[in-house]
Amino acid sequence: MTTADHHHDSHSTGHSSDSPADIGVERLSKVYAQAIVEAADRKQCRREVLDELTAIVRDVLPKVPKAAAVFDSPKVTSEEKSAVINRICAGHVLPTTLHALHVLARHGRLGILAQVVAAAERHADELDGRRQATFTTAVPLDPAEKSQIVATVEKTVGGSLAPTFIVNPELIGGLIVRIADTVYDHSVATSLVRLRERLKQRSIHEIQYGRDRLGTA
Repeated sequence: MTTADHHHDSHSTGHSSDSPADIGVERLSKVYAQAIVEAADRKQCRREVLDELTAIVRDVLPKVPKAAAVFDSPKVTSEEKSAVINRICAGHVLPTTLHALHVLARHGRLGILAQVVAAAERHADELDGRRQATFTTAVPLDPAEKSQIVATVEKTVGGSLAPTFIVNPELIGGLIVRIADTVYDHSVATSLVRLRERLKQRSIHEIQYGRDRLGTA
């Protein structure tokens, strides 16, 4: 984890003066994420560590708002934050997970824990040869539809994907797939065309249903 700390110290001034805050957070997140994944790989527990960190962000902190506030507060010392980490996590997570949290606490970066965990997942996917893919649909999909879309696109592009699904009700076309800088539409595959048309019709139906409901109200 010392590599991440060194990068943070050497570039912190540049981020604050030359780049928007969100860009600085993104870059810092990548540095810490890489260090976490490398540390977990040395112990051969990458998946377990990432799952534990994800659970802390998704399940633990939302249920313990005081802890989340402590993590994000610049007024709370790193020692106090480490004490909170131990109360919440010690004995419940792997030593590598606990160490990662303490490193973030020591350098005042617990406030970007969610971004670090997301970046670590992306880095792990890249190491495994899985490309990031964003699927934007006009309506929510069920698990079977998501699996069908991912499988179809993976077959078309010839590789594994790490999918993220986004719902945009304004997308009347039904479906857009973005992999890196490449955007795929209905031309991806015949089966995808059929699914896209179903999504389009479902979107139109839901819009009309909403209008009818407002009209009767």
